[in-house]
Amino acid sequence: MQENIHHQLAKTELHCHLDGSLSLPAIRQLADLAQISLPDRDEDLRELVTAPARTGSLLEYLTVFDFIRPLLQTKEALRLAAYDVAAQAARENVLYMEIRFAPELSRDQGLTALETVEAVLEGLQEAEAEFGILAKVLVCGLKQSPPEQTQTIFKEVVSLAQKGLAGFDFAGNEADFPTQALEEAIKETQRLGLRMTFHAGECGCVANVAHAVQLGIPRIGHGTALLKDPRVMEECVKQGTTIEMCLTSNLQTGAAASLADFPYQALYDFGANITINTDNRTVSATNLTQEYRLFTQHFGTNKDDFYRFNQNAIRASFTTEAEKEELLKRLEIAYYKDR
Repeated sequence: MQENIHHQLAKTELHCHLDGSLSLPAIRQLADLAQISLPDRDEDLRELVTAPARTGSLLEYLTVFDFIRPLLQTKEALRLAAYDVAAQAARENVLYMEIRFAPELSRDQGLTALETVEAVLEGLQEAEAEFGILAKVLVCGLKQSPPEQTQTIFKEVVSLAQKGLAGFDFAGNEADFPTQALEEAIKETQRLGLRMTFHAGECGCVANVAHAVQLGIPRIGHGTALLKDPRVMEECVKQGTTIEMCLTSNLQTGAAASLADFPYQALYDFGANITINTDNRTVSATNLTQEYRLFTQHFGTNKDDFYRFNQNAIRASFTTEAEKEELLKRLEIAYYKDR
């Protein structure tokens, strides 16, 4: 494929964390608002907000987020952050994206969970008005947090379902908080009526993926450990589970020790619903264009594959059926307008 074709391709993204994807100019703007001093040189700032190419574990990778947390404690900051991430995506031809964040991490100065989500939605609406990108919010609970706290947050914000809140997620410390331990919290979340995605298989345990699929969760964030058990892959295909793949971050965290340990080819051969995502644009020093380029470079992924993966993403998205139909039409025109 030509070098610039990856940028030109229309794209969708289902797995993108707000606090891990802020551009350096936005970080500087947010720091000014919070009256927090930053290094003068972008190179020095980038080092503070980007994880090493290889970290020892997911938990080590997540420590980078501690730097961003104080910057996202006001409604104005959250609005600016959401606008920034959606604008970045729009500039690389992303038609639709779901941006996820954990409200509990933005309540240090007294914001309610509802206020945090409203502010993020406002920023996404501004980006949509300016760039035409359709963006929704996924609200994360943290696996390591008390389940009662997470459910209080979810119940507080579920009223925003008609205003751009698309669904829920559980992220965070998978190693110490396996899916089975969160079963009741998952079921209680499902009873709220919105759809769910779920981080699983990012720290080597395929049972975490299997249990999430058994609980009826339609999308799995990462799913990297699937390579360890073809039977679980088969079950994912049987259930129509969509896998939110994140190549660069999986190599950083050691979820995949090498390209050979990344489950793309096996899932592709099984016919699984694959999607391509950044996870964290800034923390992983990537974007969707770069991820597409890496998939082509390492796996021979071609234009028809990318079209199929984007169809998978739209069909698995948590937006409305009418919006899905419109997005699928736009996607087909973008990919095959000359045929």
